[in-house]
This record gives sequence, structure tokens and C-alpha cells, in this order.
Amino acid sequence: MIPLKINRRELSQIFIYLICFGLPLLCMILPAGFFPIENLTVIEQRIIAIFFLAAFCWILEPIPIHATSILIIFLELILVSDTSLEWVRSTEGTALSYRDIMGAFASPIIMLFLGGFFLAKAATKFRLDTNLARILLRPFGTQPRWVMLGLMFITAFFSMFMSNTATTAMMLSILVPILAVLPEGDKGRTGLALSIPLAANIGGIGTPIGTPPNAIALKYLTGADSISFGEWMSFGVPLALVLLLISWLLLMVVFPFQSDRIELNIKGRFLKNRKAWTVYATFLLTIILWLTDFLHGINAYAVAILPVAVFLATDIINKEDMKKLSWDILWLVSGGIALGYGLDQSGLAEHLVTSIPFEGMSIYTVIGGSALLAMVMANFMSNTATANLLLPIIAALAVALPGISQIGGSTTIVLAVALSASLGMALPISTPPNALAHATGEIQTAQMAKMGILVGIIGIGLIFLTLWIIA
Repeated sequence: MIPLKINRRELSQIFIYLICFGLPLLCMILPAGFFPIENLTVIEQRIIAIFFLAAFCWILEPIPIHATSILIIFLELILVSDTSLEWVRSTEGTALSYRDIMGAFASPIIMLFLGGFFLAKAATKFRLDTNLARILLRPFGTQPRWVMLGLMFITAFFSMFMSNTATTAMMLSILVPILAVLPEGDKGRTGLALSIPLAANIGGIGTPIGTPPNAIALKYLTGADSISFGEWMSFGVPLALVLLLISWLLLMVVFPFQSDRIELNIKGRFLKNRKAWTVYATFLLTIILWLTDFLHGINAYAVAILPVAVFLATDIINKEDMKKLSWDILWLVSGGIALGYGLDQSGLAEHLVTSIPFEGMSIYTVIGGSALLAMVMANFMSNTATANLLLPIIAALAVALPGISQIGGSTTIVLAVALSASLGMALPISTPPNALAHATGEIQTAQMAKMGILVGIIGIGLIFLTLWIIA
């Protein structure tokens, strides 16, 4: 008989699979009385199982996180929808509409992100990003501290409209010749390398398309609580700029430069052919329409289709370009939308919230605890997954909070959680920009953690100040 040998890595993988898939299965087959929730329906119990599966798979990643999102939609369709498997269909609880579950793939949020992806792809393809960086860096001179501020400002600006991963990759390539002129051992090298991911993560706060948590938050800000593209920027951009300046000052103190001059040599020129001019005009028109929706009445989701239509019709974005878009992000967000729909329409979110005694809790404690939880979770898992997990419950929670109307309604707590999720940037695994910057070899994990924690805590304080001002 051949002895079965399992190494430690394989054993840990088996353990992860048991947690991710075994515990949710157990949740589904346990009697309803096992759960500390009264009158739990079969549909709600199955949603709990799907929620736990999503949470464990997004945190431990036994399968890709976008695959987890597709699995959520599949399980909702076959277990809790009005077209579920006949022999597991239950009349105990509210079955979800299969049309609405599948509608997560074409949610207005998805269209908003798709428009942003098309703008980013076209800007990169026609060198609009690099050329703008070259022009925008010129006024910052040659003193290291101002060069760093310029790099952070440009990175944050691009991250408001482009993927922060793509922005970081572009800016790190610009950073290479700058690092080359600094001597080894200069702490400023570490500061410069850290400035890019910090600015990319912070810049995403500025617009609804800057980072997925922002777009997911819009899903729960409807009716009287809805926020337009321009309204978001009216508080998001100042918040991002203030946090950016604070981060810059912290970097200057913690990682001071020993050199007093940096010579920049970024070459390039704007393309002037027909397609390039079409990209420039479409980019400008889209941003103008996003900022002036109160004048023309077209919402941000509809405007997002403009670059998609123009770039496809003019062959600026072709079939090969489309294959390189970040479809995995769209699937990831779709799964979160479907999970939120399941929690809401099944009645589980409301059921959970009403079972929590909020009478003795301060509303500020609830909001602060939720924001801190979002930031901590986002340090160890995708900020998109964090927002997907927390926002459906937080949105339902906001309705039940006593006194919430006095501090801006549910908008306050939803924004606090969404914005805080973008501040989870203390580790190389926290965000793609962190991972890219860490790969330069200029940053140690402890250095990244120190700055990430400092900026995160200060950021939560600024978020609360901002929300208090606009409430």
C-alpha cells in the first residue's frame, strides 16, 4: 500500500477549501433554529450561506475573486430565484427575480465603469496620459520635494478617471529615471516610491469612477439620497487633495531627501492625427457632461456610454483592445451587486438589522465602527470585495438607526464606509498599486505599513469632518 503524502501547503489548501465551501454548506443544511434570528425563512438561510461563501472566498481566495462573484450569481439563480431548481425550490420566503439577478451584469454601475475603462484604454493607447504627465510635471521644478508633490498630484488626478493600477504602472515608469539620479541610501528614494501608490489610492476617492467602492456606494444612494457625479466631486476632490497634502508632508518628514536637485527628462509629444483628436475631444466632452449633469439632465451612467460608442464606432478601441480591458473588475462588481440584491430583496438585511439593539449605541459609534471595520478589512482583501460585503448591510442598517436623519441620513454612513474602504493600503497585498510599488525593491513592508496606517487613520478623521460639513 502506497502511503499518502500531503505536504503542509496542500494541507493548508484543503483547510481553506473546507472553510470556504464546507461552512456555507453547513449553514444551508442546519435547522433554522440554530441561527440567532427569529422567523428565519429558507430563502434567507440560503442567502446567509451564499454570503459566507462570498466572504470566505474573497478573503482567502481559493478561487479568483471575480470567479467568486460569478459563483454568487449562479448560486442565487439555482437556489433562491423564481427559476431555481425544482426540487430545492421553497415557498418559505420571497424568491428573487432571476431577471434582476442577471441584471447585475448590466447594472448602470457596470456601465459607468465600462465607460471609465474605455477612456483609460484610449488615453494610454494614444499617449494622452504620458504627455499630460510631462506637461503637468514641468511647473514643479527640480527640487525633490516639489517633484514628489508633482508626481503625487498627477497620479491622484489620473486615478480619479483611470484605473489606479494602470495609473501606478504608468507613473512608476516615469519614476525610474528620477530614481536613477538619486544616490543609493537616500531615504527620499523610498518616499518617492511610496508616494505613487499613496496618491493612486487617495485619488480614487475624488470621483464615482475613481475606485469600485465609490461606484458600489451609488447603488445604495438613490431617491432623496442620490448623488450626482459633480456633487461627488464637490466633496471628494477637496477631501482627496487635503489627504494628499498631508501624505506628502508625512513622507517628507519620515523619508527626507539628501539630494537637493532632480533633473527630469520625460520625452514625448501629443499625437495629432484624426483618431488622437477624437480621443482628446471625447475625453474632454465626457468629463464636462459628467460635471454638468444638472444643466443637461443626462445622468453619469448614460454619459458613460459616450466614449464606448464613439471609440468603437471610430475603431479607436478595436477587438484586440477590448480583450485587454479589466473585465474581471466588472465581474467582481456584478457579484457584489447581486449579493446586495439578494440580501435586500430576501428581507435578510432588514431582518439582521432589526435584531440588533441599537437603542444604547451612539450613532457616531456605529458610523465610526463601520468605517474602521471597512478600512481594516480592505487591508487584507480587495476594497471592492469589502464594499460588496459591507454596503448592503450598512444601507439596511442606516434605515433603522435612530437619529440618522439629523446627520445627513443614510448617505453619511454609506459614504463613510465606501470612502474608508479606499484607505486600506497598509500592506503590499492591500491594493494593486501597493504591490506594484513594493515590487520596485525600494520599499520595505514595515515602511509601507507605517505610512498606510498613518494615512488611513488621518483619512478616516478627514472623512468624518467632510461628511459633517456636507450633512
